[in-house]
Amino acid sequence: MSTSFLQRHASLLVFLAALCVWEAACRLLKLPEYIIPAPSAIFQAAQEMGLARWLEHLRATLEVALLGYIAAIALALPLAVAITRSPLLSRIVMPWLVVIQSTPIVAIAPIIVVSLGAGLLPRVVITTLIAFFPLVVSTALGLASVPAELVELSRSLRATTGRQYWQIRLPFAIPYIFSALKVSITLAIVGGVVAEFVAAEKGLGYLILFATSSFKVPVAFASLILLVLCSLALYAAVQLVYKRFFPWSQVSAA
Repeated sequence: MSTSFLQRHASLLVFLAALCVWEAACRLLKLPEYIIPAPSAIFQAAQEMGLARWLEHLRATLEVALLGYIAAIALALPLAVAITRSPLLSRIVMPWLVVIQSTPIVAIAPIIVVSLGAGLLPRVVITTLIAFFPLVVSTALGLASVPAELVELSRSLRATTGRQYWQIRLPFAIPYIFSALKVSITLAIVGGVVAEFVAAEKGLGYLILFATSSFKVPVAFASLILLVLCSLALYAAVQLVYKRFFPWSQVSAA
């Protein structure tokens, strides 16, 4: 096996080695499945569930996560623009944003469910609250980080405030925005799972809660693995959009 092959596939080889050690440890130590299931037991449990049931739970989780993610974007970007335009608004709003971010969402999630009911809306609200903060802060930072000479040049050319934001500040903030988008999409998955822990009848978070309460730990592990893969896929999708549609901002950021 060549050195170049090892270097190119080091992560995959380490992952496969870890799976082998995990499987061997479970078999040699005879660990019960309800404590630590072996990878083979997790794979078998996933097969027994059936593709249709997995897709049903995955769709439910993605629906909540993506709706909350879209709502977070729709709220965060205009608010970030407003904060950078008005120092007074920034001093008023930012402390409240910090308070919201500092409040454990898991603690207030039951209150949100009681207030809004047990339907889709409270789960989307919980997801939005979790994914919202990084978008506001990072976007506002990017909009405010434009070099002062560019702002002065736009003013000397009598550019309107709207044109200044659209043609100078927003393009300059693209790397900041996409950095936050990549973080927020993973947080949206976390928010969807947290919401399903509180009030849901299907979804991967609900499945983990139900499986662990029934001591079906291999099913819970399979659900967790699917959540990780889903989160990685969404992260890669956001990164792909960034590279495909905004390559110029990557050059300027570098």
